[in-house]
Amino acid sequence: MKIADLKKEYDKLQVKYGDKKLDSIYNGGCEENPDICFVFMNPTGKNIASNKSWKGRKSPWLGTKNIWKLFYKVNLLSEETFNKIQEKKPKDWDYEFCDYVYEEIANNKIFITNLGKCTQTDARPLSDDILKKYLDLLFKEIDIIKPKVIITFGNQVSSIILNKKISVSENRKICHEIEINENTYKVYPVYYPVGNGIFNMDKSIEDIIWIIENEIKEFI
Repeated sequence: MKIADLKKEYDKLQVKYGDKKLDSIYNGGCEENPDICFVFMNPTGKNIASNKSWKGRKSPWLGTKNIWKLFYKVNLLSEETFNKIQEKKPKDWDYEFCDYVYEEIANNKIFITNLGKCTQTDARPLSDDILKKYLDLLFKEIDIIKPKVIITFGNQVSSIILNKKISVSENRKICHEIEINENTYKVYPVYYPVGNGIFNMDKSIEDIIWIIENEIKEFI
């Protein structure tokens, strides 16, 4: 199975749980043994690729600005690319630029996805029940790409993936494990760094840098 094979299933769930005027947002980055798989919550209509007329890649955070500061600050995005992103308005993100950003993400051996792929018009919270509908598909994604480390953003996403109540504030720099098809993966809960969590971005950056130093560099 390949990552692209999951798109049909995500699209079916978009009809059930997302805005019917918008498309699912899937994932993007390194699809073969990435250093880190970053798992966010769910996409919104601010992602320009959610428009049904969009024919390019449908990866997270296209046409947005705030989240790319996180990747820049943890040295997973170059200063040149970060500055280009900050200069662009959403409408300036064309297919070529979106591919350019995600080629760099892939080259830096990271993979970006959401637990829920159902796009909403705004950042309204999704219920646990809806996000859990995506859990088996997320585990299939993980099983396909086989990341060295998984970083989950926020209490809700971390709790659902780990199947136990997680408070990020009590689990900073603490490694948990999940097993998928007899493979064990390390999971680190981290503060959600954008939206209502924008004031926690510095803590997210600190923890991700620590994870890279203590988990990823041992592979290099």
